[in-house]
Amino acid sequence: MPLGLYAPPAGQAGSTAIAVDSNLFIDWASGATVTRGLINITDPSATYNGSNYPTVGSSDSAVGVANGDVVSLGDGGEAILTFDTPIINSSGFDFAVFENSFSDTFLELAFVEVSSDGVNFFRFPSHSQTQTTTQVGGFGNVDATYINNLAGKYRSGFGTPFDISDIADDPLLNKDGITHIKVIDVGGTIDPAYATYDSYGNIINEPFPTPFHSGGFDLNAIGVINNETLSINFFAKTEGVKIYPNPATSEFYISKAGLISIYSSEGRLVLQQNNKSAKTPIYIDRLTTGIYLVNILSDKGTVTVKLIKK
Repeated sequence: MPLGLYAPPAGQAGSTAIAVDSNLFIDWASGATVTRGLINITDPSATYNGSNYPTVGSSDSAVGVANGDVVSLGDGGEAILTFDTPIINSSGFDFAVFENSFSDTFLELAFVEVSSDGVNFFRFPSHSQTQTTTQVGGFGNVDATYINNLAGKYRSGFGTPFDISDIADDPLLNKDGITHIKVIDVGGTIDPAYATYDSYGNIINEPFPTPFHSGGFDLNAIGVINNETLSINFFAKTEGVKIYPNPATSEFYISKAGLISIYSSEGRLVLQQNNKSAKTPIYIDRLTTGIYLVNILSDKGTVTVKLIKK
């Protein structure tokens, strides 16, 4: 395959980079779990400021809207992010991953995987056309046009987008119910003993080593472009279930006990509690005025009804 056929850096014609303030983003990760790798996978004894692992940021740094806050993963480190509303495979790109590169060429890369159950993860088919004869140095350059389906392709403020349809179908993956995204630092060394490989069997060559407190992929955020939305018209058979008062101002009651989940009209989970009695109040004074969907899960099944918050 000829070199340099992939999308160029942000701001150039043909780039797929998506700016952080784009109105394409409708949601952001709500939770994250981070497992850091070493600052130098080829030298486990290497330390920076007394630590063998990067120390910049925390799991919370990857939650919410992309900003200047990051968590450094280290060599081979990973982060698993979760979302209040499942991501779906719709037309075009479905989400984007943000890193904090200071330029269009200092690219620290990461694999991206998705899961619909939090157990079985499926990796995007990636490609690195960067030469593997000479190691890209710790502050070396990588050409974005040689990179595809690896996070970190674009500079800070621009997300690298991913299309779920790029992943092969599998019975263990519900492409319209992605609940977890895993981001895994590629390491970057061309030493075969520690190297990582793209989907074509090529070693991925990127800046290495980066033996600092900010070593490895610096995860900023994941922005969602397509996700599930709950439709009031979708739900039926609400006989026997009553919400009162409705409209409600500060609290309401449900005529059946069970697990109560309240969603905004955009499909975001905003409140959840387990009611053991129909006499238990559900307080909504912190919710903004609008229309909500209340799901009741009991031993009799599940039902969703509309609630108006005044």
